[in-house]
Amino acid sequence: MVKRIIWSAQAIADRVSILDYWYQRIGNKKYSINLDKSLRELIKKLSQHTQMGRQLKNREERFFVKDNYMIFYSDTEITIEILQIWDTRRNPDELIFDL
Repeated sequence: MVKRIIWSAQAIADRVSILDYWYQRIGNKKYSINLDKSLRELIKKLSQHTQMGRQLKNREERFFVKDNYMIFYSDTEITIEILQIWDTRRNPDELIFDL
């Protein structure tokens, strides 16, 4: 069964921040556009293969890694909610995963 993908406000903010960072760093949108496309394609696959990520220890949420990014999500009967996108090159102590 294909599930509907829902983006949390945090995940949207993370995505925009990451794409904007690369736009500012490189000076053109090509890399940001390609990165966004690859993230969206992978997340789209999640709607059919909901168990492709690893489950967080002692939690119901799951995550998977795409290049340098961890995508956290929750799986319900009819939806997949993208909770957060984390750049793994950042300080892990800054990761706040609060639901």
